Amino acid sequence: MKYLKIKTLEKGWHDKDEILLHAAFQILTNFVEEEKPGEVIVWTSDGLHKKAWKEIQSLYKWWTDTRPARTSPINDKKLKTPPFKFKKIPGTDLREMVQPDKNEYAEYYRALSKHAKLETKWLEEDQKNLHRLIGIRGFLWT
Repeated sequence: MKYLKIKTLEKGWHDKDEILLHAAFQILTNFVEEEKPGEVIVWTSDGLHKKAWKEIQSLYKWWTDTRPARTSPINDKKLKTPPFKFKKIPGTDLREMVQPDKNEYAEYYRALSKHAKLETKWLEEDQKNLHRLIGIRGFLWT
């Protein structure tokens, strides 16, 4: 494999921390789906292999099923989203954003707060699982 096609990233700019996560899990995905290690490796040969195989399956399931199912309250199509409005700054050619009425968009701001907490939780989960993947790196061969 000369090139790694990362199927979980859309075209466009991505920060390197995001690319690293997706690249590592694309390698795991390719390993499971293309090399079919469950068919060619005797994972029951010893305790280390049993544990590694369980971890590979768990991480693969998390990456392909659990993680993509994440949902954020700010993506609710019924949520009333404030408009982006700008006003001219007197005496300049600049503009500043007009802050929306927090009472009128209270539900949106609650959803935004929940989203921020979820995002922190998800970043921690991503980091933990990336560490788990690195821990079994030595077993990703056929």
